Amino acid sequence: MLDLYLPANANGKVPLVIFVHGGGWISNDKYADMGYMKKTIAEIVSSGFALASIDYRLATQAAFPALIQDCNRATSFLYDNANKYGLDRARFAVMGFSAGGHLASLMGLAKNNNVAAFFMPNTTKAFSFKAVVDFYGPSELTSLKSSEDPKSPEAVLLGAAPMARPDLAKVASPVTYVDKNDPPFLIIHGEKDNIVPNQQSKLLHGWLDVAGVPNELIIVKDAPHFGAMYDVDEVRNKVIGFLKKHLMWNEKNTASN
Repeated sequence: MLDLYLPANANGKVPLVIFVHGGGWISNDKYADMGYMKKTIAEIVSSGFALASIDYRLATQAAFPALIQDCNRATSFLYDNANKYGLDRARFAVMGFSAGGHLASLMGLAKNNNVAAFFMPNTTKAFSFKAVVDFYGPSELTSLKSSEDPKSPEAVLLGAAPMARPDLAKVASPVTYVDKNDPPFLIIHGEKDNIVPNQQSKLLHGWLDVAGVPNELIIVKDAPHFGAMYDVDEVRNKVIGFLKKHLMWNEKNTASN
């Protein structure tokens, strides 16, 4: 399931931001993370973007790659029905939080690798992403502090602890797919995140730099793993500016949308 929020008085086809919730791959739904990001979500929509918040099967229901299949399936649905909803197929971005940041990064980075296992049969793969916003998502699963624990969220995701199955962990790690043809990234992480260490975002930032992919890493001072400290003006302005830069073609388009 997904919820689609459309800007009022849209003039022409509008760019789309796909919103992927967090919850350690094992909890929450398409309303999660929206509660503490209210101002950012409101400004995304009021700035002329559509926003689609999507559900996906949790890892307790089906192990990887089921989750990324569902995220790509939702994107395929939005692409296939773009005319119905007034969406611009050429201007899709994806934004995710925590486990959703992992999935959003994986969606954006692996798309041009054409990994068949990441898509459901008989669904369109014609879409692409113009930008990715990653809030504190894991990027390399074997380097998580609980990667040896067979009961950790990432072990539930894979069906085995990452250290026991580094082959599976590699397939599910966003950094595996970094190359020069990837979309630009905005990466945001808390200085005091004790659940997903910000080294995960620093590692992704480093890989993107090496590949020459435009990206920016923001470490939010004193911020924990999630919460209202990510909905402040400084961060929100970065997010809106990033989306406008990569999804709004020109000033006329920005004004009309």
